[in-house]
Amino acid sequence: EVVHNRFVCDDLRAKGAVFVDQLADIPAGSTVVFSAHGVSQAVRDEAAALGLKVFDATCPLVTKVHLEVARMRREGREMVMIGHRGHPEVEGTMGQSDDGMYLVETVADARALRVATPERLAYVTQTTLSVDDAAQIVAALKERFPKIVGPKKDDICYATQNRQDAVRQLARASEVVVVVGSPTSSNSNRLREVAELAGARAYLVDDAGQVDAAWLDGVSRIGVTAGASAPEVLVGQVVEHLSGGDDASVEALAGAAENVTFALPRELQLPTPTAT
Repeated sequence: EVVHNRFVCDDLRAKGAVFVDQLADIPAGSTVVFSAHGVSQAVRDEAAALGLKVFDATCPLVTKVHLEVARMRREGREMVMIGHRGHPEVEGTMGQSDDGMYLVETVADARALRVATPERLAYVTQTTLSVDDAAQIVAALKERFPKIVGPKKDDICYATQNRQDAVRQLARASEVVVVVGSPTSSNSNRLREVAELAGARAYLVDDAGQVDAAWLDGVSRIGVTAGASAPEVLVGQVVEHLSGGDDASVEALAGAAENVTFALPRELQLPTPTAT
């Protein structure tokens, strides 16, 4: 999946996109789009060997983590990856080096970790983790390996951070929080967890059709948030479903303004008009 959202992927399939797990499944000379979660160096090398035309849709914030791994390995440091085993972003980041990589999922993992060069150790994190969970794991790593170094700037995606901060505020003002996002989406699952920890009952739905009326019995205030890859149209449909179309009953909370933009690949950019 190019992103972990069923609606987005189904829309792409309807337009003719084919999703594969192995490059060997792609006919020679075709175009391949790398997932937003990033891929390993081995996948990049294989794509080049097969002569595939590549559009790299890796999130620039994930690319930043990959570059950090490459830099730290060049400096002779072993790397600790904080993240969820089996997640494509973690697999892609772990695949940036043939050796010297360790995966840590929990505080217990950090406390039990054994490495070859404890004096030359660094860490990076999956971009969609719970901010609080990541901080606890980093603290455990620093306690066990006092000389461990981290990235110059936090790896956790700004959109993930902003949504987790916002959902805490939302959950404190709501009895129930509905998170719009797919079950495979790491950042959507973290939003549900953060809302629950803040004291609300929280549910994850792909779309308005998955909202269970039983969740809302006796509830007067419902919060709605969404994962980073959930399209605005789905959020609007959930809000419409819950409010019954009554605009007066919908209140938008103030949140961090997001004005970050990333450039399209050069091949997809429109040509600059020539002055006449």
